Order: sequence, then C-alpha cells, then structure tokens
Amino acid sequence: MAAYIIADVTVTNAEQMVKYREWSTRAMQEHGAEVLVRGGTSETLEGDWAPQRLVMLKFADREAAKRFYHSDTYTHARTLREGAGVMRMVVVDGV
Repeated sequence: MAAYIIADVTVTNAEQMVKYREWSTRAMQEHGAEVLVRGGTSETLEGDWAPQRLVMLKFADREAAKRFYHSDTYTHARTLREGAGVMRMVVVDGV
C-alpha cells in the first residue's frame, strides 16, 4: 500500500534552504519518492491552517518512506535545514 509524507514547511532563511533542497532532492531520488507537491500556491478552504509551503511525497509503502527519512542522505539534509526553517512532517498510509 502506498504511503505519503506530507510536510508543512515554514522557511526562515531562504538562502540556507537551497542547500537543504539539494540534499533532500538527492534523498528523494535515492529512495524512489514521487514528488506530488513541492511548494506552489495553496488556498485555505476551511479552518485557520495557512501553510507557507507544502510538500507531498509518494512512496511504495510506509517502510520505504521511513527508510527515506532515516537515510544518511536525508539526515544530512536535516542538519543543513537547522536554523533555516521549521518542518512539520507526517507519514500516512494511502488507500
């Protein structure tokens, strides 16, 4: 069953986030992520959620998503993101 990583990102240092995106892209490619959403304009339809930047990645299953997250490449990307943004991330099973 497919699994999705959904991230709500608040960027605080756009210049530093460039390095994070380079390494996170590399990790996505290494782990077969299909990028469904990466930025773009969002519009709140209900509630008070107003995300700055949304990312949605599709993986073959939850274990593949977790391998991506815990990989050496993505771990390095996370260190590059420190001080450059706030990440809220979940993994959810598809249907």
